[in-house]
Amino acid sequence: MKKFIKHTLGIMAALLVLAGCSDNSTPKEGVQYQALPVNLATYRLAPVTEVFSLTCGHCRSMEDVIPELEKMVGQQFGRVHVTFNQGAQIGAMFFYSAVMQLGHNPDHDMMQELFAAVQMAEGSTLTDQKNAIDKAFHDRNLVSPYEFDEAQQKQLFVLMKTADEISQKGQINSVPTFVVNGKYMVLTAGHENAEGIGKTISYLLTQP
Repeated sequence: MKKFIKHTLGIMAALLVLAGCSDNSTPKEGVQYQALPVNLATYRLAPVTEVFSLTCGHCRSMEDVIPELEKMVGQQFGRVHVTFNQGAQIGAMFFYSAVMQLGHNPDHDMMQELFAAVQMAEGSTLTDQKNAIDKAFHDRNLVSPYEFDEAQQKQLFVLMKTADEISQKGQINSVPTFVVNGKYMVLTAGHENAEGIGKTISYLLTQP
């Protein structure tokens, strides 16, 4: 009888441990993610959309992780550049100048060049930045934003206005982050590594 009780208690303990592991592996709202105040699906965002800024050092680091995350979740990520301060607005101009000419997001190499141009080392001048931006565009047979005519400027401002609406309506005040299905925002600070972020994104993709 005693052996039976011990065996039963052992099974119950094991089940409790498994239940605890299951709970811990499921992303929690308010810790790993939060629901957005509005549904951003009306903006036709990609199922997974990175919200970022070229002025953000953490976003620059995240750029190296994006290919790994895309592979983990089986999705190609969209992007939205925030415009919540003057520096971010300038970065958004560079980013969307590329988007409107390419018809899609810049590839990893161009993103790296744009980050490097915007986040130049102390002592660099505005001329240095302009030359770096010009090179990033000209090397790809694109028109530099510094050379845009009035029509191109108007098109650019439409894209920037939409990006501003997305970040304001979604109340997105920090970057980098990820919007999933237009309904959820990943809290990157609630994760220890890229694998954890990938698991949260995969989980949110399955949520209604």
